[in-house]
Amino acid sequence: MKAFIQAISHKTNISYFFKYRLWFVFFFLIPFQLVSQNTIQKPKIGVVLSGGGAKGFAHIGVLKVIDSLGIKVDYIGGTSMGSVVGGLYASGYTAKQIDSLFHEINFTELLQDYIPRKSKSFYEKRNDEVYAITLPFKKFNLGLPLALSKGMYNYNLLTRLLHPVHHTTNFKELPIPFVCVATDIEKGKEIVLDKGCLPQAILASSAFPSLFSPVEIDGKMLIDGGVLNNYPVELVKQMGADIIIGVDVQDNLKDRNELKDATRILVQISNLQMIESMKNKIKQTDIYIKPDISAYNVVSFDDGAKIIQAGELAALQHIQQLNIYSNINYKKTPLKKESDSIWINKVSINELRNYTRAYVMGKLGFKTKNKISYTQLVDGINKLNATQNFRSIYYQLNDNNNNDELSITLQESKIRTFLKFGLHYDGLYKSGILTNITQKRSLFRNDVISLDVILGDNFRYNLDYYIDNGFYFSFGVKSRFNQFNRNVATDFNNGSTFSQLGINTLNIDFQDFTNQTYVQTIFAQKFLIGAGLEWKHIKLKSNTLQSSALFENSDYGSVFGYLKYDSFDNKYFPKKGWYLNGDLQSYLYSTNYTEKFNRFSIAKAETGITRTFFKKINLKFQTEAGLAFGESSVHFMDFILGGYGYMPINNFKHFYGYDFVSIASDSYIKTALTFDFEFYKKNHINFSANFANAENGLFQTGNWLSIPKYSGYAFGYGLETFIGPLEIKYSWSPELPKGYTWFGVGFWF
Repeated sequence: MKAFIQAISHKTNISYFFKYRLWFVFFFLIPFQLVSQNTIQKPKIGVVLSGGGAKGFAHIGVLKVIDSLGIKVDYIGGTSMGSVVGGLYASGYTAKQIDSLFHEINFTELLQDYIPRKSKSFYEKRNDEVYAITLPFKKFNLGLPLALSKGMYNYNLLTRLLHPVHHTTNFKELPIPFVCVATDIEKGKEIVLDKGCLPQAILASSAFPSLFSPVEIDGKMLIDGGVLNNYPVELVKQMGADIIIGVDVQDNLKDRNELKDATRILVQISNLQMIESMKNKIKQTDIYIKPDISAYNVVSFDDGAKIIQAGELAALQHIQQLNIYSNINYKKTPLKKESDSIWINKVSINELRNYTRAYVMGKLGFKTKNKISYTQLVDGINKLNATQNFRSIYYQLNDNNNNDELSITLQESKIRTFLKFGLHYDGLYKSGILTNITQKRSLFRNDVISLDVILGDNFRYNLDYYIDNGFYFSFGVKSRFNQFNRNVATDFNNGSTFSQLGINTLNIDFQDFTNQTYVQTIFAQKFLIGAGLEWKHIKLKSNTLQSSALFENSDYGSVFGYLKYDSFDNKYFPKKGWYLNGDLQSYLYSTNYTEKFNRFSIAKAETGITRTFFKKINLKFQTEAGLAFGESSVHFMDFILGGYGYMPINNFKHFYGYDFVSIASDSYIKTALTFDFEFYKKNHINFSANFANAENGLFQTGNWLSIPKYSGYAFGYGLETFIGPLEIKYSWSPELPKGYTWFGVGFWF
C-alpha cells in the first residue's frame, strides 16, 4: 500500500499509477461485482400450490421434478390440497417421500372420517352395526349433519406426519417458511394462516364445504381457503420470493355436458370468482405450470398415481425455465423418521359442562407421566370421537420441560337426541323395520338412553340406559322383548314330545321378556368385565296340536358375570383382529310353571381370530362351547343350534347345514372355519364349514372329544352396503337329505 501511495505522488511514473490502479480495481471492486452477480443468479424461489382436491396430487409430481433439478425452494404457500402438500414439503419431507405417504393413505376412510372398530366401546360398536341412518333431532325437527366428515381422520393423520415439527408454532420457522389460506365463513373474509397449530391450519385450509366440518381457530369458523383465494401468489411474494413457480390444478369452466354430478357443480360455483382473479395472478407467476388433469375431479383419489404423473409431465414441459434455477450441488435431504414414542408429562383439557375430566381421561386410555406411541394417542382420540359427544376435537403437543404436554380442546355437541333407522330380513324373524330414539344427558352428564322399536313380522323392542364412566365403574339397565314363530325340529324335551305325538316338527310361538341391571368396567385397558342381575320371562306355545299347548310360562331370576374383548375391524366381514366372550349365569329362582325347576348354572365361552392373505383372501377361525351344571337344568334354556343371519339371543347359535332351531342340548362344543375372497371392492364370495358335538351332559360323558356328530357347510355371496350386508348362502349337511338357502338383508337386530 505504501508503494501504491508513492506511485501516485510520483507524477513522472505514470505507468506505475495505471498498474496499481488495475490491481486496486481487481482486488476491491471485482468482489463486489461478484456478490451482485450471485444475488442475481440465486434469487429466492417461492412455490404456490392451488387447491383442487384429488387433482392436487399433481403438485407432488411437480415437486418431484423440482427436487430432481436441485432447485432450492425458499418459500411455499398453498390452499386446500395445496396446503396439505405444501405443509408436508415445508416440514422437511421430499416430494418422493410425500408420494410414498399418499400411496399409503386410505382416502375412502379419510372421506368417511373412519374410526377403527377396535376404538369403539361395545355400545358404540352396536350403534354402528345396527342402524343404517342416524339423524339429529331437536325441537321436534329432523336435522342433517353439518358435513359428511368432522375431519378427525385427516387431523390424526396430519398430526402424526407433522410430528417432527410439532413444537413449531411460527410457520416461518419451518425448514421452508410456509403460509396457507382459509375462509372465515361467518364474515366472508380471507384468513392468512402463518402461525399456530400446523395440522389445524392445514385442516382449516382444506375443509371443503359439505365434505368436512368447519374448523374453529381463534374464535373464527374457517372453511376451505379456495372459496376466496385458491392461488395465494401474493402471499408468497410478500414472504420475500423473487421468482414464483406456480402449480394450478383448478378447473376451467365446464359446460352443461360436463356438469353431471353435485361435486362438479359445487366446484364450478367455487371457481367462478377464482377464474377471473387468476388472470392477474398468472401475471405474477414466473413459471406457470398447469397440468392436464381435465379427466379427473376433486374426489378422484383412486387415480392418484396417474395425477402425480400428469404433474411430472407438466413440469417437464417447463424444463428449460426450471433449469435456470437448477443447482447440481443442492439436494433436499429426506426427512428422517423420528421415534414414535411420546412422553406425556401433562394432559390439559378445556372446561366442559357435561363431561368430567375422569370421563375424558378414561376414554383416552393412558395417564400422565407415561411414554406412549402415536398409535395409542390416536386410538385414545378415536375413542373420544366415537362417543359422538363432541362436535370437534383438537389436540396439540406442546413443549413442557423437554417433554410433551397434551393440550386437548373439546367442543361439546349441542345435539342430545337422535333418530335412527334400520332394515333387516332373515329366515327366523322375517322382515323388520327398526326405529330408534337415543337421548343423551337425560339424568346425568355421562348417560345415554336408547329405545329400539322393531315393526314387521315379529314385534320386538330393546331399551338400554347406560351411564358411561370410562375406566371407572359404569352402570346400566336393559329391557328386551323378543319373539318369533317357526316350525322347528326340536321339542326342547330331548325328543320325548315328538315321540309321544308321532311328529317330526313343531310350530312354536317363542317369547322372551328380559330385564337386566349391571355394572361394568374396563380391565387391563382392553377387556370389558361386568356383572349383574336378571329377571326373565319365557313363554312357549304351539298351534300344531288341536288345542294350543302352553309348554312354558315361567319367570326366572339369576345373577350373571361376563368378560368381553373384540378387536375385529368389521363384524360381518373381518380382515384382522380377534375376539373373546365369556359368560357365567346362575339361575336361582323360578315361578316354575313346569314344576321341574332346580337351581342350575350355565357357562359359555367363544373365541375367534381372523387373518388376511394376499390382501384379498381372509381366513376366520372360531370355536365355542357351553354347558349347564348344578342340578337338572330347564331345557328351555338349552343351547339351540341352526340357521344363519339372525341376531342370536340367550343360547341360540348359528350352525350351517341345519335349519333354524334344529339342535338342542344342555352342552355343546363347536368349531367353524370361513374362507372369504373379496374379489371386488365390498363384494365377497365365501365358503364355510362347521362341526359340533351337542348332547345333554356332553362334558361328563367325554363325548366332546369324539368325532363330531353334526357337520355343515355353506357357500355364499355377500355385499357390504350402507344398510348392512346383503347375503345369500346355500347350506347343506351330509347328515340331512336336503340343503337350505338363506337370504339376509341389512344389519342384524
